[in-house]
Amino acid sequence: MKLASYLFKKFIPVFIGSLFFFSFVLVLVDLLMNLWKFISNQVPVVAVFHLMSLYVPTTLNYALPIAVLFAAAFTLSDLYAKNELVVIFASGVSLLRFTLPLLVFSFVLTFGMFFFQDTVAVPTYAAKQKLQRTLLNEEQSLNNNSIVVLSDNGRIVYTAQFYNDENKRLFNMYVVLRDKQKKLSAVIRADSAVWDESARHWSLSNGIQYTAADNGFSTEPVSVQLVKMLTERPETFRNNTINVDEVSTAEAKTYIEHLEKAGLPAAEAKSEYYKKYSFPFIVFIVVFLSIGLSGRSRKNVLLLSLALSIGAAVLFYVAQMVTMLMAKFGYLQPAAGAWLPVILFIIVSSIVVRYART
Repeated sequence: MKLASYLFKKFIPVFIGSLFFFSFVLVLVDLLMNLWKFISNQVPVVAVFHLMSLYVPTTLNYALPIAVLFAAAFTLSDLYAKNELVVIFASGVSLLRFTLPLLVFSFVLTFGMFFFQDTVAVPTYAAKQKLQRTLLNEEQSLNNNSIVVLSDNGRIVYTAQFYNDENKRLFNMYVVLRDKQKKLSAVIRADSAVWDESARHWSLSNGIQYTAADNGFSTEPVSVQLVKMLTERPETFRNNTINVDEVSTAEAKTYIEHLEKAGLPAAEAKSEYYKKYSFPFIVFIVVFLSIGLSGRSRKNVLLLSLALSIGAAVLFYVAQMVTMLMAKFGYLQPAAGAWLPVILFIIVSSIVVRYART
């Protein structure tokens, strides 16, 4: 217990300091990249500071893996350099046993990172992007025109002249309904349709139903049964493309379900969705890796720890980028594209720890 307290006494200050340092660097980089836009649009300084404050949770999320790796590598290397670990090993305590509290802490931090990203970082980043577009006069309307949407695996086809996102209303709407063999069964036409959130379907105005018959089509008011089939959510009709990596897991799941219902390619979106769950494990991996690589040198501990942190993080990001691209183009399953780098680095880290200097 005393060893664990001593280890965390050394680790926590370095971890907190490096977390805020790396976060500050990321905020500064984003500010410098957009500074000329803020100046040219005469954005008030207070608004810029508010914008940067909204970006802080995202930078903390990005900086966390590098910060925890740097803190672990620096702490252990410093203990090696001061011969403190020699005393610990001589007393019969193994490297893995001594660093087990760090591994447990990083494992808990992994789940904390996932929930922080999903509940704090994603909403604040979305708010930051929206505010930035407003300040820079880059606001994009979610209204849409000349819409065609496939639903229910292509069995339902929506077309509309215009969609108003503020009122959740479609104008001059046609719906083509097909059977399992994709043969035409009915066509619905309405002057407009408004989304009914409580009923979870579209309510039609002046709706007419054209049903296939032997001598052509029969015309009648739209049946309640068919209206209840019109369940495609309003978000589908918006003038936007969803980036799964920038929305919550619930929103990403809804978007993927829409793609699958419409029979559209969903491999890339699925791999990004699984990445939301796999990426936080980088925190556990980097601590595991730092335990094995620490103590390789007793000189320049700070520089070597920093180089190790950046190098290991870059290697993981590159590996994940490659597997995600392979998943996107169908060479790997979406889940494999997201989880393969995690599994690979855990194996590598286990081998490095096995042959670590003690």
